[in-house]
Amino acid sequence: MPRGTHDSIDDERNDSVLIFINGEMVPRADAKISVFDSGYLVGDGVWEGLRYHNGVFVFLEDHLRRLFEGARMIFMDMGESNESLKEMLQRAVDANSMEDGVHLRLMVTRGNKKTPSQDPRLTVTPPNIVIIPEYKTANPEVKRAGVKLYTSAIRRGSPDYLDPRLNCHSKLHEVIALSQAIGAGADEALMLDTNGFVSTCNATNFFIVRNGEVWTSTGNYCMNGVTRGKVISICEQEGIVVRQKDFSLVDVYSADESFVTGTFGGLTPVSEIDGQSLGSGSLPGQMTQLLSERYERTIADYVANAQQ
Repeated sequence: MPRGTHDSIDDERNDSVLIFINGEMVPRADAKISVFDSGYLVGDGVWEGLRYHNGVFVFLEDHLRRLFEGARMIFMDMGESNESLKEMLQRAVDANSMEDGVHLRLMVTRGNKKTPSQDPRLTVTPPNIVIIPEYKTANPEVKRAGVKLYTSAIRRGSPDYLDPRLNCHSKLHEVIALSQAIGAGADEALMLDTNGFVSTCNATNFFIVRNGEVWTSTGNYCMNGVTRGKVISICEQEGIVVRQKDFSLVDVYSADESFVTGTFGGLTPVSEIDGQSLGSGSLPGQMTQLLSERYERTIADYVANAQQ
């Protein structure tokens, strides 16, 4: 059965988890939002996914910075500060007595509308803020076997109509791309930009390794993921040549290795693309393994510094 990078091990503790909804902690089974919510009606909102390790929200500053940038981009005043959002996140994990191995989805929509409409002037409540904390451990089988990618016909959009860097609730084009990939027997979709160059995957950032160099897209047509940025920084620190550039499927099919990055799964090797294996076919590749180890060390150092 195909498995994506967000596949996790079932944890029965999540059945009784409490969800943060606008200042209240609500049992999972009772967690609801209005049908007039802007996010539900028209995808009007922004969100972040975060990890909580050993009592620390990993790379929290990066995630909150991107959240506020996204809110500003859609002209939404969240009415919150960095500190107030941090307090909400902490309350969500404390209410569930969580300490480690947690993934949280922080979502902020413009609020409830008086009637179904795109018009933000019809919003009649403050923004809705929801935090879903869950015990989530990435399925180790996915990292062992890698993921299969399929190049979708759905392109990543241009920044002049919906900037792909915006982490908003409007994800339908990515869902369509993933559905195509699943229909083709793959795990996730590889997506091209409007010029036909390789951009990203539907939910993760995409990298290839060629002749000891690490390549990823320019970042102009993809979500500039926090993990993506950390991997680029690690390469620079380790003296590994890393290039953010335009490249095509010609370069991808003849790559030595490939991997994808995301907050939940970290670095996940790619086993094949469009039915073709890469390099020797051995997983993970040498560079993927090295960068994965360095990334895990970066997380450990961040947690240790935060605990001091």
